Amino acid sequence: MGKLRVAVLMGGSSSERPVSLKSGGAVLKNLDPSRYEAVPLDPSIDLVRLIEEAPRLDAALVMLHGRGGEDGSVQGLLDLLGLPYQCAGVLGCALAMDKPMAKDRFRLAGLPVALDVVLRRGETQPVERVSRELGLPVVVKPAREGSSFGISIVRREPDLAPALEAAFALDPVVLVESFLPGREITAGVLGNGPLQALPLVEIIPGDKYRFFDYEAKYTPGASREICPAPLDEPTTRLIQELGCKAHQALGLKGYSRSDFILTDQGPVLLETNTIPGMTETSLLPQAAAAAGLDFPALVDRLVELAMESREPRRA
Repeated sequence: MGKLRVAVLMGGSSSERPVSLKSGGAVLKNLDPSRYEAVPLDPSIDLVRLIEEAPRLDAALVMLHGRGGEDGSVQGLLDLLGLPYQCAGVLGCALAMDKPMAKDRFRLAGLPVALDVVLRRGETQPVERVSRELGLPVVVKPAREGSSFGISIVRREPDLAPALEAAFALDPVVLVESFLPGREITAGVLGNGPLQALPLVEIIPGDKYRFFDYEAKYTPGASREICPAPLDEPTTRLIQELGCKAHQALGLKGYSRSDFILTDQGPVLLETNTIPGMTETSLLPQAAAAAGLDFPALVDRLVELAMESREPRRA
């Protein structure tokens, strides 16, 4: 059997382009050249080439974070091209990327989530509404951004309007949630059918960071990640089960990573990522390594997950 030709989609035009390039670069570095012929493609400049190459490709590894990659857009194109990929499809990606819609699905599945208010650009008296319905402190998030772009923790009312303005600059819809103190835990999942719950990771941002923001995520040494997370067995099993249920509630496949706050009352689900980062500081590769999958083995598994979902090519 010859080598598999695998496209690595990376870059893109979202605010997360730098992270995507790092994830794609790490994947390219760890694709075994004796088994794969890697074809790096940046959809922001290589879209026509992707379409032309598709008949000669066996699979795609989508390492596009943020809009255009994690929102279902490129998955729709890959479906039309008959090219299998390792992550969730159009609907699952679109649901997970839209935080308010994802939370609706989580609530329907009985998953624990924070109280929230959904605001739309142009809404009258948004500060008053947040203060009335949630109080402070709160977390302000653009509805469809990743990597913590535009997120603010607001503890004082004078800071609320600027935080909303910053979030609305990135998205016409903003999610405001009650702030929950606790430990930050993330739960990775692998699989198309039966799901493999990976060891949990606890994230401890450095003293200079108020939370696990973009800089804390992607600056080496800025945060401590402990894997497996130092939790008792019942709590570990509970969060792993919730991670699998979140994956299923959104109709995902391939893999995902769900983020939780472990409060005194128990774990609360924050969001689910359909294309987790694959950089040298990323969380899912750490969890996979703790489960016995080093980076090259994890990349092999992602290719397997893509090939498992292969359907007959359309004419």
